[in-house]
Amino acid sequence: MLDGMFSFVLLDTRDNSFIVARDAVGITSLYIGWGLDGSIWISSELKGLNDDCEHFQCFPPGHLYSSKNGGFRRWYNPIWFSEAIPSSPYDPLVLRRAFENVKAIPSFPSKRLMTDVPFGVLLSGGLDSSLVASITASHLAGTKAAKQWGSQLHCFCVGLEGSPDLKAAREVADYLGTVHHEFHFTVQDGIDAIEDAIYHIETYDVTTIRASTPMFLMSRKIKALGVKMVISGEGSDEIFGGYLYFHKAPNKEEFHRETCHKIKALHQYDCLRANKSTSAWGLEARVPFLDKDFINVAMAIDPQWKMIRPEEGRIEKWVLRKAFDDEDHPYLPKHILYRQKEQFSDGVGYSWIDGLKAHAALHVTDKMMQNAEFIFPHNTPNTKEAYYYRMIFERFFPQNSASLTVPGGASVACSTAKAVEWDASWSNNLDPSGRAALGVHLSAYADTGGSAAAQAAKVSSSKMINNNVLPRMMEVSAKEVAIHG
Repeated sequence: MLDGMFSFVLLDTRDNSFIVARDAVGITSLYIGWGLDGSIWISSELKGLNDDCEHFQCFPPGHLYSSKNGGFRRWYNPIWFSEAIPSSPYDPLVLRRAFENVKAIPSFPSKRLMTDVPFGVLLSGGLDSSLVASITASHLAGTKAAKQWGSQLHCFCVGLEGSPDLKAAREVADYLGTVHHEFHFTVQDGIDAIEDAIYHIETYDVTTIRASTPMFLMSRKIKALGVKMVISGEGSDEIFGGYLYFHKAPNKEEFHRETCHKIKALHQYDCLRANKSTSAWGLEARVPFLDKDFINVAMAIDPQWKMIRPEEGRIEKWVLRKAFDDEDHPYLPKHILYRQKEQFSDGVGYSWIDGLKAHAALHVTDKMMQNAEFIFPHNTPNTKEAYYYRMIFERFFPQNSASLTVPGGASVACSTAKAVEWDASWSNNLDPSGRAALGVHLSAYADTGGSAAAQAAKVSSSKMINNNVLPRMMEVSAKEVAIHG
């Protein structure tokens, strides 16, 4: 069975037939196109198909394409793909071992540390990246990678001055004893990079662009240090229902189906962001949470255990937090282990999104919005920010096929359109930011903080801090060490 992260074309020179394949969930990017002359084109980027194809589309994850058969065939068919409700009881030790035990169910300590290049971990200070950093650091000693590049793990974080992620990541790095590289950017730095980010990420999805731009800026800095591979925490929120809107899931059936839909769409959102933001600078991103074996274990758990019950002390991703809540050998400080979910585009600093909205308002008029449905009939932008990104995207990728590769639909805090129905108030507050989850996020756009969910979350989450904008982009590191291959 195929494993790992890959996109490839296998050519048989005897008859010039070929097979194309993409990894299980679409960690790597891949597109397929058709020319008027009958030619078939394969590319890891849209821009590779722009000029020569009459039509092109995303190559579906977990599929093979055979030139002999002339069609797609799904090779990845896990049990969870049917969306049938699982019933396996939750065992925290089984889940923990599935993520870190190299013998029982191989995960990233063996697979993801197979590297002959300088590497590090993207550390936001959230649960997922912090666990990745903790386990990677503990497994690094004695490996071939440690002998080549040193036994002290390098971690990287980006944010506006005073952002929630910078503070939390610094605490985690100090706790783990890693070499910490902290990159600061300003709202203007990000705005100046928007066009380059959209050109490389190849999307007009609002939340993806919000998150991709800081990651794009950080990746450039990381590559300049000589690092060639990073390990990241994408995928956990989709598997465990970690986004704040999951607080409103009405039952375990809806909860599980939503996680299935989110995993199936990862190639259009977080995987696309992680792959292209880093690849733009020649950096490789690896994502241990999306190991096939680990997904199978996590998605077999009865979703009743994943349901969020603040009154019982069960916040988002409780099953994952509990699995690594070891009093004798703690993986992380308790307040980090139970830190509230912060979407990357929020965690880099709340004024980042606010600044983007203000910038878009200067370039998109009310009259432009009134005519948006005629200019962009597919995935019509419903905010000035979305319209602004769409204009830039269409300038780079004017073909209709290009616009069709980007998903659409209403969303709150990164939800699917279906999940918006879970709370009637959300339809009037559509925004992919986690702060749109009114009554849940501790710093929600219009939340007074009096809801039961928000108050319960405050008990086991770290204290949030206000953000300021640094007047210039800079790098801060307590123990700066440049790595060279």
